Amino acid sequence: MGDLQPLDDKLNKQCREFAEALRELFAQLSISLRRCAVRCCVSPGTLSRYLSGTRIAPQDFIDDLVREIEREHGTRIEPAALERLRLLRRAAVRTTDSISQAVHQLEDQLKAADARARSTSARRERLDSALDDQRGLLADLDRRLKRLEADHRADGGPTALPAERDLPAERDVLAEHGLLTEHGLVTERDLLAERDLLVAQVADLISQLEEARAQVAFAEMRCDLLERQLAVVDTQRGAALPGPELVTLVEPHTAPPLSGTTTPPPKVLLVDDKRPNLLALEAVLGTSGHQVVSVSSGPEALKALLETDVSDFAVIILDVQMPGMDGYETAAHIKRRARTRDIPIIFLTAVGNDPEYSMRGYAAGAVDFIVKPFDPWALRAKVAVFVELFLERRLYAAPRD
Repeated sequence: MGDLQPLDDKLNKQCREFAEALRELFAQLSISLRRCAVRCCVSPGTLSRYLSGTRIAPQDFIDDLVREIEREHGTRIEPAALERLRLLRRAAVRTTDSISQAVHQLEDQLKAADARARSTSARRERLDSALDDQRGLLADLDRRLKRLEADHRADGGPTALPAERDLPAERDVLAEHGLLTEHGLVTERDLLAERDLLVAQVADLISQLEEARAQVAFAEMRCDLLERQLAVVDTQRGAALPGPELVTLVEPHTAPPLSGTTTPPPKVLLVDDKRPNLLALEAVLGTSGHQVVSVSSGPEALKALLETDVSDFAVIILDVQMPGMDGYETAAHIKRRARTRDIPIIFLTAVGNDPEYSMRGYAAGAVDFIVKPFDPWALRAKVAVFVELFLERRLYAAPRD
């Protein structure tokens, strides 16, 4: 295990015991950390954090690691050993602070986004293959049409098989070119009708493929966002989990301001019909170097975006369930306006990670979501990443001397 980082001396008893048990499990594979990461579908950096105790490994990862060990040795790990590992993990999770809970929440979202990316990629590949097949059929049909036209020119009229041409060799040639079937000679009308059908099928596949490519790009973008958010949370937490006594929480990570500029700070628009929720959001986000604008309804949000310089808004936090104009309708209005359609929207929802609701939110224009009651560190991380992206775009758009 030479490529492992040592256990941090600030780990509490429960986290240390779990990390040590996980390292013993990893050692049974007798392979490098990088090879193990590939097998268990995690990055080497993530696996290193799991094994050094600076991040609590999710149960899914442990299950993958156990399957790899059992496959390697051809034997089953004792149920008692697996139950002990689960109990150690549960105890470690109970001792971690809110920042670690934010990590688990973001990792769950990353897992869902990764599954979506893989499924949409698989669909794109199937459509790509089907499109190649249909294009091949279309090319073959065009060759048959050209052969038929050549036959027309040679005979001076419609293709036929008069008695003088009714020879086995001639029939073999026509059959080879798809112009003769068991039902008789194929006519130009037959081929043109078949071609029209193939052209329509190709057009439909192209449309589906474009949609699938957009879905893959969106899913990959979601994965990139969540990985950046996890990196922000790791920065917030520092290199190690807290020991038995709570440590002072660090200030949330934010993008550095542009040096030598007097541009206004990025704005974050908060939209929620309940005043206590707005106050909680303001308390979490109000000291992070950006300006918070709070409104209590969808129409007020649209008005705020209409009456102010929308180019200053980095992100919108939008409650889904509001009376009158709900979050979905509000998002649809925002995305229909040319001035506001590029502002990213984070949906604040109480319905959990239900795929039906999340997909409806993405269809309405959201690029991210967070579940009520929200974890403050997860929310800070999400907003920090969008503010960073906003400042990067502003920097690149700034005129050069």
